[in-house]
Amino acid sequence: MSDAFDYFRAYAVRALSKARSMPQGKMKHLHLVAGRIYNLLKNEAAYAPNVQHLEDFRAAQKLERSLDREPDVAATARHLATSPRSQDMGREAH
Repeated sequence: MSDAFDYFRAYAVRALSKARSMPQGKMKHLHLVAGRIYNLLKNEAAYAPNVQHLEDFRAAQKLERSLDREPDVAATARHLATSPRSQDMGREAH
């Protein structure tokens, strides 16, 4: 077994454990998807070491990092959507 198999397995376990502790919803689904990607990479690495797995691994890590930052982005978008100026413009249209 290669080291890649062990690393992918560790990332898969971490991502799936995190997803299991989350409430139902889009974020849980996306964390499960990231865990499945790591599992697929783990299975491929078990058969033969391959450098091309690194690109997929980096993409999965990027997805996980973006999910961790998602609440901040959603809060900012929500704040912009409910700004007083946008509410005033809605009143003028009626």
